[in-house]
Amino acid sequence: MSYTERLPRNRTYLMCPPEHFTVEYAINPWMDTTVTVDAGLALKQWEQLRTTLTGLGHVVHVLDPEPGLPDMVYSANGAFSVDGTVYGARFKYPQRTAEAVAHQAFYLAAESWKFVAPEQVNEGEGDFAYLPGAYGGIVLAGYGFRTDPAAHAEAQEVLGRPVISLRLVDPAFYHLDTALAALDDRHVTYYPGAFSPASQRVLAQLFPDAVLADREDAEAFGLNLVSDGRHVILNTEAVAMGHKVREAGYLPVHVDLSELKRGGGSVKCAVAELRA
Repeated sequence: MSYTERLPRNRTYLMCPPEHFTVEYAINPWMDTTVTVDAGLALKQWEQLRTTLTGLGHVVHVLDPEPGLPDMVYSANGAFSVDGTVYGARFKYPQRTAEAVAHQAFYLAAESWKFVAPEQVNEGEGDFAYLPGAYGGIVLAGYGFRTDPAAHAEAQEVLGRPVISLRLVDPAFYHLDTALAALDDRHVTYYPGAFSPASQRVLAQLFPDAVLADREDAEAFGLNLVSDGRHVILNTEAVAMGHKVREAGYLPVHVDLSELKRGGGSVKCAVAELRA
């Protein structure tokens, strides 16, 4: 694939403003309850991300935030959609359980989605990525910290797409979307050290031309990105990762999300893709 063929595709996204965002509990290594979140700055940074996406021609739907759900801003975790079918989330930690209900209500209200409630624990696009142009359309699925591997089989039955299980082994990268991202419909970038040796071999076989990140990129949340196939939106801290995607023919677009990182998330965590 030549770099001149890196073309954007219009996407539809779902985001939830961080109106109630705080770090009042710790369920991942990035959360520090002793540091106060600047709520105003978090909302300003979120709005900049939203306007960046709409400015690139994408549609962004907004999910109403609910009091008592500080992590609701990480809207990618609430469900996973493929071709109009939505596989709902079931959170591991009780602090986030009600988020799944809010996401389900959004899809049911739209009436254009086939929503399937899960039986297995899974955290939506946090642990699922879809590549429609790879091998006829495949789902990459992470497990090891949040999503139960049984959810991978359940997702395959619900979505009718092959699901490739990938084991995460580093607690710092507790969701797939902190360790791997789709750059377009067929290509990915990932940090090999976040995965088990066997999963590394699977990824190398499936994606021999992947953009490989290092630990510094991953710790800067440089893999927690959103790409439309040409524009790669990633946080301002991920400078080196920006250079890598540019060298691969994509256009990096940096957005400051320093406050959301306090909760263990960045660009991708805040953006769910709606695949009708």
